[in-house]
Amino acid sequence: MNAPQPPTTPAQHPDFGLTVITRSPDPTQSGATPPPRPPLTERIQAMGQSRLGALLLLVATIIAVIWANVSYASYEQVWGTHLVIGLEDLQLNFTLHAFVNDAIMAVFFFTVGLEVRREFAIGELTTWSRAMVPVAAAIAGLAVPALLYVIIATGTGAEEAWGVVISTDTAFLVGALALVGPRAPGRLRVFLLAMAVVDDIGALAIIALIYTDDLQILPLAIAAVGLAGIFFTRYLRAGRGPTYGILSVIVWLAFLASGVHPTLAGVAIALLVPVYRPNRRDVEHALSLTQTFRQSPNSQYARAAANSLRESISINERLQSAYAPVIAYAIIPLFALANAGVRINGEILADAVRSPIMWAIVVGLVVGKFVGIFGMVWLTRVFHIGSLGPGLTLRRIAGGSLLSGIGFTISLFIVGLAISDAEVQNIARVGVLTASVIAFAASALFFRISERSTPSSDIGHTLVRPVDPARDHVYGPEDAPYTLVEYGDFQCEFCLKATGAVREVQRELGDNVRYVWRHAPLSAYHPNAVAAAEASEAAFRQGKFGEFMRSLFADQEHQQPADMLRRADELGLDIDRFESDLNSAEVAARVRDDAFDAEAMEISAVPTFFVNGVRHVGPFDAASLIRALESTPPSSAHSRS
Repeated sequence: MNAPQPPTTPAQHPDFGLTVITRSPDPTQSGATPPPRPPLTERIQAMGQSRLGALLLLVATIIAVIWANVSYASYEQVWGTHLVIGLEDLQLNFTLHAFVNDAIMAVFFFTVGLEVRREFAIGELTTWSRAMVPVAAAIAGLAVPALLYVIIATGTGAEEAWGVVISTDTAFLVGALALVGPRAPGRLRVFLLAMAVVDDIGALAIIALIYTDDLQILPLAIAAVGLAGIFFTRYLRAGRGPTYGILSVIVWLAFLASGVHPTLAGVAIALLVPVYRPNRRDVEHALSLTQTFRQSPNSQYARAAANSLRESISINERLQSAYAPVIAYAIIPLFALANAGVRINGEILADAVRSPIMWAIVVGLVVGKFVGIFGMVWLTRVFHIGSLGPGLTLRRIAGGSLLSGIGFTISLFIVGLAISDAEVQNIARVGVLTASVIAFAASALFFRISERSTPSSDIGHTLVRPVDPARDHVYGPEDAPYTLVEYGDFQCEFCLKATGAVREVQRELGDNVRYVWRHAPLSAYHPNAVAAAEASEAAFRQGKFGEFMRSLFADQEHQQPADMLRRADELGLDIDRFESDLNSAEVAARVRDDAFDAEAMEISAVPTFFVNGVRHVGPFDAASLIRALESTPPSSAHSRS
């Protein structure tokens, strides 16, 4: 490949549209020493939606347990309150507890279905090569806990309640990982989320097939018609929102009448909601309308701009964004409040400790999840099936497997479906809560010990992923004795300056050096950084990565969708193919993989260079880089063929 030729000077342009470029951290001042991990108190203060949701779920659980033990009669009375919805002969009669579990939780399962749909369409499960390991781990994580439960619970009469131990609570999992997980948990988080999606599919299928009785054919036929209507609603030019809403209510009612648990209606509906990556032309159209509104503010332009921006995002992602706060802050805590009211006293605890059911649940969740998930990942490594990303070691998988023993929402949900005896239900809930506490404590202890075994000073000192000529953007002979790897951002002014230094290094050392570019987009400083990186990867698919790279560096301030298309056209690329690649999950994953590398090495400023596989600290002028290359043993830079 020809070496990318950097521009001599950056083009200067005023601020344009929504593009904002701020000064990113100076790599010679920040990132030289990996920043210390903030203390737990600071992380809690900076917690996002997932962590705050998990905290609210924990608080609601504690309140439910205290309430049930202070006054179980009032707890039962409140959740046993009858609700009547309807008119005259058309009425639905629920207890408040049933309304939460059958109606409100349908919204939760709807968002689960949206996530499943998204992951298979544009997420981590789009290709079998990427999905193989988490899918296999999830299947084993469903089967092994169920098997252990049945073995221990045999003879208790509650053998059919094995579904209680099959599912990991995704909300608790994500929140707990953020609180007690390892440094740079990005790859582990993606792995666990992909696995949780398959876990949810298995749990939902088991609820539908195992814990559903007395199927009624006519209501199911009505539900099928309603689902078909939901599928074709995407083709309506207007009024899609009300149509989706009306048909969803009809489908839910049909599921309720059919004998299938009505929460599964939420999943069925979600799987039919379209999902796609934003089309660049739609985004550009929205930006042009926004610019028009900026120049001539009025309500008509405001509505047009708002509608265009909304329509550029798929319905699936809009619904996930809209419902995520409701799920995290209201529905899941409400479910916990209604279902986690476990009576705990000396007699009950003694009965629970003596009960095989409790130990079947504890062993199934804590031991079964760990053995199933970690064991399957270990087997895939032994037999070279699939692959784990760099930085995602078996040690981290072990911690994530322990954390997966937190079974809460769906576990408590299945307790009510699989067990009819109130006392046995209480024992089962004690088992679920006990298992979740043990899993959380064990994973927290494991991660703490594991992280302490790796000194902070060693993090990011060496390249986490060897150079792969089949994957990386490599300029220079494969057998060159010196290797210079740069993690950079096309909107970063320091990266622009570094291109000149790289060019001098290449000119001075010639065929003795190979240069490798990897993406480390600093989205917090450069709003178009990820889009630019993805556009360069789309150009790479047509053999024009170097040319596109030079074009991006030549005009750092104009990196909006229309600018990407203009550059592609100027370089003679097939525009239709370029746009298709821009919207592909593969291109997004390619950039995300590089970004996860950067996170794993705690790269907080760019450019960050690795000379012969060792992180370069200090100035990045040509002379400094050449001295570093010549003073670092070439053998420390390893290539993967």
